[in-house]
This record gives sequence, C-alpha cells and structure tokens, in this order.
Amino acid sequence: MRGIARPGRRRTAPAFLLLPVLIALTLVLIAALPAIAAAPAALSIRVVGNHFVDGGGQPVRLLGVNRSGSEYACMDGRGSFDGPDDAASIAAMAAWHINAVRVPLNEDCWLGINGAPAAYSGPNYRQAIGTYVRRLHAAGLYAIVDLHWSAQGTLPADGRTGQGRQMADLDHAPAFWSSVATVFRSDSAVVFDLFNEPHDISWDCWQNGCVTSDATGRWQVAGFQSLVDAVRRTGARNPVLVAGNRWSGDLRGWPHGVHDPAQQLAASWHVYYPGPRLDSLRDLVVRPVAGSYPVVASEFGEKDCARDWVEDFMSWADDAGISYLAWTWDTWPDCGNPVLITAYDGTPTAYGVGVRDHLAALWRAAAPTRVLTPLQADAPLLLVGVATTLLGIAGLTALLLIAGRIRRARRSRRVATT
Repeated sequence: MRGIARPGRRRTAPAFLLLPVLIALTLVLIAALPAIAAAPAALSIRVVGNHFVDGGGQPVRLLGVNRSGSEYACMDGRGSFDGPDDAASIAAMAAWHINAVRVPLNEDCWLGINGAPAAYSGPNYRQAIGTYVRRLHAAGLYAIVDLHWSAQGTLPADGRTGQGRQMADLDHAPAFWSSVATVFRSDSAVVFDLFNEPHDISWDCWQNGCVTSDATGRWQVAGFQSLVDAVRRTGARNPVLVAGNRWSGDLRGWPHGVHDPAQQLAASWHVYYPGPRLDSLRDLVVRPVAGSYPVVASEFGEKDCARDWVEDFMSWADDAGISYLAWTWDTWPDCGNPVLITAYDGTPTAYGVGVRDHLAALWRAAAPTRVLTPLQADAPLLLVGVATTLLGIAGLTALLLIAGRIRRARRSRRVATT
C-alpha cells in the first residue's frame, strides 16, 4: 500500500549521518568491481545435465577455434603470444561466427618457475592472459584455458621436455590450477580444460595419479581427480573439461570415477583425420557419453589440406549436440599440423574454408542447439546390439538346421545299411 503524502516541511538528515551509508556503498562497489570486469553478465556458461546453458538458461554449444602460441612463445622468450593478440585480431576470429576460443597455457610461464623468462612469465604472463581473455569476452566470446605444456621438478616446460607429456605432473599442476582458478573464478565465461592430451597411462593413473617414467626419468603423475579438487578448493564453479585417454582420442571408460562436487564436468575429445584417434567409434563411444555429459571436441582438424572430412564431422557433431573447436588459428605452413588461416586477417586455408563456411551456415540458419535424450544418444549402440543379436540368432538357426540335416543324413545311412 502506498503511503499518504502529508504537507509540511521536509526534514533533511545531517550530512554526517549519511557518511556511513556512502562509505558502505563505496566498499560494496569496490568489492564488486572484479566480478563486473571479469565478463559481461550475459556471457555466462555452465553445465546443466548433458549440455551447456548460457546466462539466460538456453542450451548453447562451444563453437570456435584454438589460438595456439601462448603455450610456447613465452618459453622461447618471444612474448606471451605467437602473432597478434589485439582486438582487431580477435575481431577477425569473431567474423567466422565463432563463440569460443581455446587458449593453451604453459605451466612454467604461469607460475614463473624453471627458468621461464621473467619478462614473459609469472605476473607478466598472467596479466597478458587475463587481458586477452577480457578482450575475447568484449568480442562476445567464451574462453577455454588449457594446461598444454608442463614438466615435473625443475625441468623446463619447453619444446624439448614440456611438450606432449603423458599427463599432468603432481609437482606443479595442482598449484597451477589453484592459481588459474583463483584468477578466473569470478568469470562465468571461462571454462577450464585440465590437461591437453593424456596418453600411455592406465585409466586408474589417469584418474588417481601414479608414478610413471619416460625419457626424462621417473616422476609422479597428478590424476584428474586431484586437478578437479584443486579447482574446487578455490571456490571456483567454472565448467571443467576432462580429456579422454590415448591423446584425448579415447572416451571409452570416461569419466572412470572422476567426480566433480559442483556437477560441472564435461568431456574433452580430440579427433583428427587421418589419424588413430578412434573417429570410427564416434557413434558407439562418443555419442553415448553425450547422452550424460557435455562433450567438447576441443581439438579437431583435417591434416590433408582438404575439407571433406571436417565438413562431415561438424555435421555429425551438430546432430549429436557436441561442441567443437578447430585447430588452429595460426599461420604455420603445415597441413600436417592443420592451420585454418594464411594471415591473421582471417584469410582461410582450404581446410579453413570448410570450417568457416560451415559456421556461417549455422549462423544464418539460427538453428537451436540440439540436446540429445539418452535414447537418442544410445540409438546407434542399440542398433548395433540389435543387429548383433539378430546375426547371432540367424547363425544359431543356421547351425541348428545344419545339425538337423546331418542327423537326418546319418539316420538315412543307417536305414540303408540294414
């Protein structure tokens, strides 16, 4: 009920009584600044069931590109990035109608350890990555930050000992993720990709850690559960991507007991053509996983300088409601390590044309994100099961018929001899 206005002199509170209120409001605004600066309110992503939703609660997929360079340039002493990182270069990526960029990180550069050049590591590196992520958000893009290069002990995470490791190291990876999660925990538009490409380890080691050995010696692996725990201990609730085994190409057995108390777990999958990354099992392995968790093909690409396979792959992923980010938005002259562009203004390679045109077609169609039901996700597997069962029945029937004929033939011979 609205109060009744009464005539009379309006009384004004003494100014000194307003000071506590003004101070309190100022403190509240200062405390809110990091969250306000982190990401626009509408640019938000979280896991609900087997899919992502945006700030408005609508299903969304991460569709974008990898921007390689920040995993190695810092250790080379050349800067935090390989190529431009300004707003114009980001606008060129956004013009392909992407909504996400995956940013590979270097463990030593982030932590400022193991001989990482001071000019491009520690606080300087963290500031450069933070600035880049904010620029991505300003262009309307989500960011995936990924532990890409790492090494145990005092080994440098460089191209010789930091690239292609079997799994994250216990020496530094939990500290890395504790720091990264602390920096980005108020940014609801950042996703954490906990380790790039696990390989040559058991699923139990993948989950819980183990002692392993390679050309660099014996060292302790940090399992994915310890990395999830490191993130959650900071209070961060960002979605976390957990990669499959066998260079992230194998989701058989995923998530193998890894548990996220925040229920923000998603699968990271890498698939290339031609290559051994179990692409032939995508309907029988990957699609069923997508019935229970979001699946992100955080790297995919075609290594023959063509576009036929990627066009087929993206159409398949669209039907399965799977996110995907193409490797890579760089200008290396190498089809075997597939690049999308020949210049940072977005001039595409032949392979890049396939990715660019497919994303543009999706944008024009404005089709809603497909969310699979468990039955739709398992349909190919069920069909294989039914077909296998029918073949088994047909084979058994044939064996019974053959056995019956043999028995009749034997009876006929016994009758003929009597």
